[in-house]
Amino acid sequence: MRVTRESLIRIAKETAHERAYNDRDIIAAYLTGSLASDQIDPMLGGAADIDIILVHATEPKHRREFVRLTSDFHVDISHRAKAEFKRPRELRLDPWLGWEMYDPMLLFEREKFFEFVQAGLRAGFEFNAPAPALQRSRMVLKDARQFWRELLDINDMLTPQDVLRYMKSLYLAVNAVAELSGPPLQERRLLLEFPSRAEAAQRPGMTAGLYSLLGASSLDGATLNSWLPDWRFAFEAATESSRVDSHIHPVRLNYYEKAIQSILAGDNPRAALWSLLQTWTLAAEVLPDHALDAWRSACGQLGLTAAGIEEHVNGLDHFLDEVEGLLDDLSTQHGLETSASM
Repeated sequence: MRVTRESLIRIAKETAHERAYNDRDIIAAYLTGSLASDQIDPMLGGAADIDIILVHATEPKHRREFVRLTSDFHVDISHRAKAEFKRPRELRLDPWLGWEMYDPMLLFEREKFFEFVQAGLRAGFEFNAPAPALQRSRMVLKDARQFWRELLDINDMLTPQDVLRYMKSLYLAVNAVAELSGPPLQERRLLLEFPSRAEAAQRPGMTAGLYSLLGASSLDGATLNSWLPDWRFAFEAATESSRVDSHIHPVRLNYYEKAIQSILAGDNPRAALWSLLQTWTLAAEVLPDHALDAWRSACGQLGLTAAGIEEHVNGLDHFLDEVEGLLDDLSTQHGLETSASM
């Protein structure tokens, strides 16, 4: 069967209507992610997911689930409670849910939920005007700084949890920049799409800074490709653990692997690093210590070691300062308050 964007959207609609028919607690459903946008090709490496949000009248019993369609396609269903949307105007300043609800594709609604929320979200000003965009970015940057602080007390041995905190802070810092000109960047495309967001913010040098903070300034595609077998082994082993993060799920193996392979075969193979390292580290978090040698070796080549982490953390500190300076410059340019006066 030939899979197209249109056929995946049809599956999304059918899934939403079937779920709503069998569960009267579902009051609305909408499509988000790359599939909902006609500006992005959802097929990265020939694999894609279908991101559906189901809104419940009451608190849902679980928050996330995956439904396998084929080895290359699956449905990623998130469950939200109606109460999360009870103050639509406040969503305008929510850096995550605000973008999610700003322009998704409506799949189903049992009541005028969607119209009500979007009317409040869009009322009064442009969603991406300087003031709300800067406020959302500052919220993301504040969270990035909090994760950075947690890195100041790392012990003698660097753990997967330490690397995840480091990447979380960096991810948030990147999105504090990205949110100035569009929705937050997601993991598979983060290093592919950040350069254009940095250009839009008139800070193109931030892209080189990001690669440096990942220890990837001189990384080549051959090295990344050599890590794939160990990455796959760790991913598959971690799916057996009940404690593993929801990103590490059997139906998502091809979703990540084919995207990584596609990027490795492209003009900028280093852009595969983010997805590879993040998922590998999430897998490492639940694996026994004796199974971490390959992960530690890869981290060592990136400088993510007990001996090298201080330099990375200091570099992250400077990167966060640079992002804060950018937001302050934009605030001054638009006659808004800067962080120093807030």
